Amino acid sequence: MSTRTLGAVRAVTRYEQVPLLAALLVICLYLTIATGGLFFTPDNLTNVLRASSIELVAALGITVALVAGQVDLSIGSLLAIVGVTTVTAYNSTGSVLVALLAGLGIGTLVGLVNGMLVTKLGINSIITTLGMMAVLRGIGYLTTDARAVQTDGDALKQIGVGYLGPIPVPVVIAVVVMVLVYLLLNHTVFGRYLYAAGGNPEAARSAGLPVDKIYIGAFVIVAFAAAISGLITVGRLDSFQPTIGVGFELNVIAAVILGGTRLNGGEGTVSGTVLGVLILGALNNGLVLLDVNSFWQDVVRGTVIILAVAIDEARRRRRNARFRREAPAEEEPSPAGVAGPGGTGGSASATARGV
Repeated sequence: MSTRTLGAVRAVTRYEQVPLLAALLVICLYLTIATGGLFFTPDNLTNVLRASSIELVAALGITVALVAGQVDLSIGSLLAIVGVTTVTAYNSTGSVLVALLAGLGIGTLVGLVNGMLVTKLGINSIITTLGMMAVLRGIGYLTTDARAVQTDGDALKQIGVGYLGPIPVPVVIAVVVMVLVYLLLNHTVFGRYLYAAGGNPEAARSAGLPVDKIYIGAFVIVAFAAAISGLITVGRLDSFQPTIGVGFELNVIAAVILGGTRLNGGEGTVSGTVLGVLILGALNNGLVLLDVNSFWQDVVRGTVIILAVAIDEARRRRRNARFRREAPAEEEPSPAGVAGPGGTGGSASATARGV
């Protein structure tokens, strides 16, 4: 892709997060007024950030997967399995380190299995991870007899409710993960490969990229991120229910799509995901403060998911139309669609990423 065409793509995508930021500010303003100022207090805003951190970490992993053109629906069940594994390991050994490594290890293993099933058996990622979701949930029930697992001691709580200075530990963890994912997507060869494989997998294969390895790496990353979310969740609870995480994947995917990441792959930004998570986090917190019936909260969340997908489709159509107007008419995308490790992808979707 030439410099002129690439400049046209960036001009189209540069300000995509402005409407999201405006929506977040409007929601916060409305909730502040509707709750009589209760929403916009330091304690409540801290609660919003702490609660949103769990979904943000997982959402950043989902962003990586969706950018590569894959999706993982098993992260809610994985969160539960990681929690059960972590608590059991801690109760058995008394070692926080062993417990954390056990939780992260099981998460990484599940991600590797998902990636192998998708790439080696050729099973669609939705079907694969939907099946894995059921498998993990069943294992959670079997290993606990569908009962809560009590945590012996408070050592694990520092991950979920502790503070690093004035900042909650979950927020610190989320910021670290956010920076790492940003660097991965924007400043590494693997990040460019993710966009290329998601934007045009056949062209990526033709260009010699190891698409299967890219997909496996994406699944491992999203599972590892979900495992971190599971560890934070363990730290917030005195006992861990195997039912935790039901519907978690839908909330996370909705936030990511709302933030501008494409369901079909090739596009997505860290900043968009952060804003999408914060919007849903503010809405959830506001509904609780307004004492809205929990069933209506489910209706609102479901509506947001549908709107997120509708917005994604409208955004795709608008971007394609604007790109055709912005890009020089005489230029055509390179047949290869992608470049080597030091080049720029040939498709618009493989380069439309930003911050």
